[in-house]
Amino acid sequence: MIKYTPAFLNKLENVLHEAGYSTRYERGNFQSGWCLLEQKGIVVLNKFLDTEGRINTLADLIPQLQIDFDKLTLESQKLYEFLTHNALKDAEE
Repeated sequence: MIKYTPAFLNKLENVLHEAGYSTRYERGNFQSGWCLLEQKGIVVLNKFLDTEGRINTLADLIPQLQIDFDKLTLESQKLYEFLTHNALKDAEE
């Protein structure tokens, strides 16, 4: 279900936005491609990542965050469930 398109990237960013996080793209030496400022609710991604890299990074990051499921729209809830389900499958392997 993961499509490496700018539209899918926007859907992932919307999940974060609805959960109260803001997304920024900045330069930096992020080992994993992202940095999380939890106190401020800011997710900083390496701006040099291409669309596929940004999508993979957010898809790995979103299941790790404290997200209130009820704050999400129906579309974002479905995407969040998909991401968390895939994260659980990856952890079992």
